[in-house]
Amino acid sequence: MHTIRQILSDKGADIWSVDTSQTVYDAVRYMAERGVGAVPVIDDGQLQGMFSERDYARKVILEGKASRDTLVRDVMTSPVITIAPNAMAEEGLALMTRKRIRHLPVMEKGQLVGLVSIGDLVNVVIGDQQHLIEQLERYVTG
Repeated sequence: MHTIRQILSDKGADIWSVDTSQTVYDAVRYMAERGVGAVPVIDDGQLQGMFSERDYARKVILEGKASRDTLVRDVMTSPVITIAPNAMAEEGLALMTRKRIRHLPVMEKGQLVGLVSIGDLVNVVIGDQQHLIEQLERYVTG
């Protein structure tokens, strides 16, 4: 069974972020350049919120706001749901399912140390389950 820390170690803990004073247009362009669906919003080294494609669609487009005039602080999701690096992947997946989120910031001692997506967790949990099935099959067949 994998911990969140192990997942970050395997995938890398690069953190691409925006700040609250950036425009939504700049944040969406930044996300598109990096091929990500969400970014943490950080000011003065502290996590302030998350900004995602869902925030853009629901809080900008559907409300008729202009992305070049709207600031990230006005549409980001806050407070942020986070997870500790020592948590198990299954815990993270359950939390994301329960809270209906697709990206989960990883916090340690008050600092953002990485970000996992629902895809990261699903892949790891499926792999762990497949490994367990193989072990049980070997045990049963002797």
